[in-house]
Amino acid sequence: MEGFFEELARWSEIGGGIAFLIVAFLLFRRFMLPAVLAAEVGHNADVVAAERRREQLLAEVVAARTHLEDATVEAAAIRERGRADAQRERDRIVAEAAAEGTRLLVNARAELERSRLVARDQLRIELIERALSRARSIANERLDDSLNGRLIAKTVDELTEGTR
Repeated sequence: MEGFFEELARWSEIGGGIAFLIVAFLLFRRFMLPAVLAAEVGHNADVVAAERRREQLLAEVVAARTHLEDATVEAAAIRERGRADAQRERDRIVAEAAAEGTRLLVNARAELERSRLVARDQLRIELIERALSRARSIANERLDDSLNGRLIAKTVDELTEGTR
C-alpha cells in the first residue's frame, strides 16, 4: 500500500498543480485581465489624445507660419512706405531749400543792385559837391564884384522871363 500512497501523493501534486493553474488562470481573468485591458484602453486614449494634440499643434504651427509670413510681408510694406515717405520728405526739404536759396539769391541780387545805385548816387553827390566847391573857389578867385553883379542880373532876368 505504500505504492498506493506514493501514487496518490504524485497524483495529488499533479492535481494540486493543475488546480493551482486553473485558480491562477481564473484569478488572472477575474482581476488582472480587466486591469490590463483598462490600462491598455487608458494608454490607447493617451495615444489618441497625444495624436490629437500633435495635429492641433501642427495646425497651430501652420497658422503661426502663415501669421509670420503675413507679418513679414506687412513689415516689408511698412519699410517700403517708410522709405517712400522719407524720400518724399527729403524731396520736399530739398525743394524748399532750393526755393529758399533761389529767393535769397534774388533778394541778394536786388539788394546788390540797390546798394550799387545808392553808391553811384552818393558818388555823384560827392563829385558834384567837390565840383561846386572847386568852382566856388575858382569863381571867388576870378570874379570881381562888377562881373558878379552882371551874372546875377542876367540869371534873374532869365528866370523872370521863363516864368512869364
